[in-house]
Amino acid sequence: MLDNCREPPVATFFLPTKRSQLARRKPRADAQRNRQRILEVAKEACTRSGAKTSLDDIAKQTDVGPGTLYHHFPTRDALLEAVYRTEVEKLAAAERKFAEAIPPIEALRAWMLLFVDYIATKKIIAPALNALVGGHAKVIEASYAQIHEAIRALVKRAIESGDIRRDLDAVDLLKALVGVSYVATSPDWQQSARRLVDILITGSRPIK
Repeated sequence: MLDNCREPPVATFFLPTKRSQLARRKPRADAQRNRQRILEVAKEACTRSGAKTSLDDIAKQTDVGPGTLYHHFPTRDALLEAVYRTEVEKLAAAERKFAEAIPPIEALRAWMLLFVDYIATKKIIAPALNALVGGHAKVIEASYAQIHEAIRALVKRAIESGDIRRDLDAVDLLKALVGVSYVATSPDWQQSARRLVDILITGSRPIK
């Protein structure tokens, strides 16, 4: 009789139930969504108002409240660095996504167009990061390796498919886009850079 009434092992009281596991995961998922939303709004705000845009304004636009914003990004510097890192990560992820989804030459073109958007963000944020003390310039320098690796992989596939000349230097494509982006002073420089993408793609075709 006593055996049937025996209490469960103590350890079972500490085993998380499925409901408790979901309860713990939900805040983390919500926090990740909040962080992503903050970064998206911050990028848009910087594009409109520059790197000195108000953090309180960003918090209002995200509907998360100042406390949530400052929990994720205690300073403007931390937010700007996160926005920049996110843009670089998007470029790296896009290389893989485009390579799997579309033909090599189209993947290269799509990635280069995305690179123009990255330059737009960098032109606003990089000067602010470089002005900071604490090695923030290293963040920008470290991003070059990821970007170069991405375009080299795309160019290599395009060469192997016969769409691009074998003597093409992938980094030359980046230099051309960066050049027109920083030389142009007109507000429509992005349109010029996007047109240049098609010119570069056409010029990179094998000579017949």
